[in-house]
Amino acid sequence: MGTFEKYLSLWVAICILVGILLGSLAGDSIEVISRLELYNVNIPVAVLVWLMIYPMMVQIDFSSLKNISSNLKGLGLTVVVNWLIKPFTMAFFAWLFFFQLYQAWLTPEQATDFLAGAILLGAAPCTAMVFVWSYLTKGDANYTLVQVSVNDIILLVAFIPIIAALFSFFDIAIVSEKSIGIPYNTLITSVLIFVAFPLFVGYLSHVFLIKKYGKEWFEKIFLARLKPFSMIALLTTLVLLFAFQGDKIIQQPLIIVLIAIPLTIQTYFIFFVAWFSGKYLKLKHSVCAPAAMIGASNFFELAVAVAIVVFGINSGAALATVVGVLIEVPVMLSLVKFANKHRY
Repeated sequence: MGTFEKYLSLWVAICILVGILLGSLAGDSIEVISRLELYNVNIPVAVLVWLMIYPMMVQIDFSSLKNISSNLKGLGLTVVVNWLIKPFTMAFFAWLFFFQLYQAWLTPEQATDFLAGAILLGAAPCTAMVFVWSYLTKGDANYTLVQVSVNDIILLVAFIPIIAALFSFFDIAIVSEKSIGIPYNTLITSVLIFVAFPLFVGYLSHVFLIKKYGKEWFEKIFLARLKPFSMIALLTTLVLLFAFQGDKIIQQPLIIVLIAIPLTIQTYFIFFVAWFSGKYLKLKHSVCAPAAMIGASNFFELAVAVAIVVFGINSGAALATVVGVLIEVPVMLSLVKFANKHRY
């Protein structure tokens, strides 16, 4: 186990504290960075995520994609967990905590807003960061690319009906005059930045480097040299995410914690559903790990964008999606650690 993995919890804790402190001390200055956005995709964070994604993208071998049929069980597991289980368990945990267990701390209006935000997160499986989690767990790069592509296609069809059905079931009213819809600018920008561009650069790098230096050098030296840059980008992203919300965390820590608890429980729950199902199906680790990671992780750019459009930037729904962003990295890193410890 490397130094990073060995002291994972310590690095995460330090980055969270540094981020909160930085956000609190910087005040309005940090907002200059947080507002550098293109269709709700933060540019500095996008650059850091790209640095994290590139090491996996450079491993993708398009000639191997024809063999993806051997991983159909993994793709089937991903589809079932992400679209038939995850949105509904997320809604259940949110309802249980916000309406039942938190009655003494939340008003019915707050509970409804937070539930709406949780539903938006639950209906948006990850597009970008799953490449990072898959890379850190030595997942199959080709399989990860295909599973992300399949989920993005399903998202176009299933996202709105699932949200509309859950909103109707829980009697959640749309505050604005705008109906629920997919912000295609955000979706397209995210896919281009987090999938298409790094995939294109990764493919060119893969072909050029192997042709010039050989496959052994590429796998044993080049990929090893990339890992520190990926780790630095990951930790820097964690600092930035908490810095952007530093004031909110300090001003209303109880609300942040109350929202984070069911979101965290849901993340662990859905991961272990997929993980143990994958083991039952006898999936190899390089397929089981990313299959579990994509369900646990969220497409938070999309969820935040929809929450802002439908409920408003200062709504409880938007706050809940932002808390989803905050817990994403530390919780998923703990699951990366678990997956690596129980590699089979």
